[in-house]
Amino acid sequence: MTQIIVLPHVELCPEGAVLEVAAGVSICDALLENAIDIEHACEKSCACTTCHVIVREGITSLEAAEEIEEDLLDKAWGLEPNSRLSCQAKVGAVPLVVEIPKYTINMVKEGHSKK
Repeated sequence: MTQIIVLPHVELCPEGAVLEVAAGVSICDALLENAIDIEHACEKSCACTTCHVIVREGITSLEAAEEIEEDLLDKAWGLEPNSRLSCQAKVGAVPLVVEIPKYTINMVKEGHSKK
């Protein structure tokens, strides 16, 4: 098991979290399985940027992003050199520190009804 430290996010994880995750699980799936409701509008198919995260520590342990992910990341709000789409970044053996950006470019959220 590998540890993911999730930094506090005002809406999704106000107090932060420490997760124990099996290697090979995507960061997105790890967050969702631990009740951190990160957006994932394309249902984790690498077709949007709503699951964008910033890997503050441990990014070198992740496999390199493929070209499609890199192209999509160019559209993400708050892009940083250590940004990844959480649906594509799979946990390895090294602990990670992850920050969920405050905003996304998404106008709707999966699993939420229109009001």
